[in-house]
Amino acid sequence: MEDEEKISKLGEIIAGSSNIVFFGGAGVSTESGIPDFRSVDGLYNQKYDYPPETILSHTFYERKPEEFFRFYRDKLLGPLMDPKTKPNKAHMTLAKWEKEGRLKAVVTQNIDGLHQAAGSRNVMELHGSVMRNTCERCGKHYNGMEAVRMIAQSREVPVCGECGGRIKPDVVLYEESLDMDTMESAVSFIRNADVLIIGGTSLAVYPAAGLIDYYRGNKLILINKSTTPRDGQADLVIAMPIGEVLSAADAAAGLKGRA
Repeated sequence: MEDEEKISKLGEIIAGSSNIVFFGGAGVSTESGIPDFRSVDGLYNQKYDYPPETILSHTFYERKPEEFFRFYRDKLLGPLMDPKTKPNKAHMTLAKWEKEGRLKAVVTQNIDGLHQAAGSRNVMELHGSVMRNTCERCGKHYNGMEAVRMIAQSREVPVCGECGGRIKPDVVLYEESLDMDTMESAVSFIRNADVLIIGGTSLAVYPAAGLIDYYRGNKLILINKSTTPRDGQADLVIAMPIGEVLSAADAAAGLKGRA
């Protein structure tokens, strides 16, 4: 089946559903200029004094907080500070589908808050978010873009204005567990979905990648520029950029709806 036929088919599926769940990874945000970790140009393939997976571990955060925050500001917050970094067509289309009552939830491995910036409301962030930060001593919350900007522009370990305690980003580091409430919500939405669209992820990171096993329907869509270990299970596989596919499918769904 050619790509145009696949997108037309996806549009038909979208037009006929009111219970879609989207599960996305880094490829959703790379189209907004956010670097991923595993591509040829990703963070895992750049050179630092320590490997990124070491720096982004709980042990490293505790032992070398200055180095952790230097990397965190540069590589995780830096791209969000670029005025050109905005929600892309994928984010915008998903928010549109939610508003129309077609899409029930977004489950994401990303931590950048771009789904919410596009207007999505029911977002399960499996790996946390840079948009939420908490003082480890008194529990004061520092949330939103203003807090991100404050941490990004500081040159030291960020501390609480109330008690002087260290401010920790609500990002799941290596050696830390995923939030079980978030996982349970994601499992529930995926298990009960009519349509499950998976996009922009290699399905290589567990336990998040294992969420696909909870889907019980027969409309599993995989959208990723490279192959994944689950392509053989999908009802439709589209190897194209996620923003291009979702926006084109939305247009096709509109035509189906008027037919």
